[in-house]
Amino acid sequence: MESIRKPFQGVVNIVRFNWHFYVLSAAFVLLMLILSLYLNKPFSLYLVILSIIITAVFVTSLLTSFYVYDLSNLYKLSWLDLLPKFDGAKILNINAGFDETSALLNNKFPGAAITVFDFYDPIKHTEVSIKRARKAYPPYPGTQKIITSVLPLPDDYADKVFLILAAHEIRNEEERIVFFKELNRVLKPRGQVVVTEHLRDIPNFLAYNIGFLHFFPKRSWKNVFAGAGFVITKEIKITPFITTFILEKNGTAS
Repeated sequence: MESIRKPFQGVVNIVRFNWHFYVLSAAFVLLMLILSLYLNKPFSLYLVILSIIITAVFVTSLLTSFYVYDLSNLYKLSWLDLLPKFDGAKILNINAGFDETSALLNNKFPGAAITVFDFYDPIKHTEVSIKRARKAYPPYPGTQKIITSVLPLPDDYADKVFLILAAHEIRNEEERIVFFKELNRVLKPRGQVVVTEHLRDIPNFLAYNIGFLHFFPKRSWKNVFAGAGFVITKEIKITPFITTFILEKNGTAS
């Protein structure tokens, strides 16, 4: 499969869409270093140490992101080879305003019929990074706007449903359960839901510091899946920082 992602695309997009954080952080570090020149020890030393820590945190997060989004198999989709064949499958791919995967899925499974939904809500999703991403990348052709509580599809429609780094944008747990119940409804009896997420765990804390709070812990996802009538049939660790859950309807998993 020919790659349709550019080198360094993942980490470049992170800086591109969140440049204000990096500019403010750099300005803060520079200010502390300048102040350290005018203070006596140990206060000058404290400022230098704090500057080093802040710089290390941002460098670590960027290096981790480069590894996850540019060097790993996440967007190569080779980990999907562990699942059954997709020839002729009806695939539903759902994003939260920024779609990096529909073209990849179409490229990997040219014989499948792909429907793309976007549940981005400008009232709920106010992050400036998403707005910048949406301006930079147009939606996949044919993408349909939806709300999380209603999917405009008949029962037992989809063979595979993909939520790649998107479901965590539904911040309310009750809303996530309602959303996954809709996925259960439109999924065929032997179909699968593929949920790929960062988790609120130790590896992601070490990589992203307090940024890991934007992710949900594994127990929260388990509660949502069980509440919507799903069972986890497989877990795939694409990297130490990314987990994919393969879900099937409760009672149909083999």
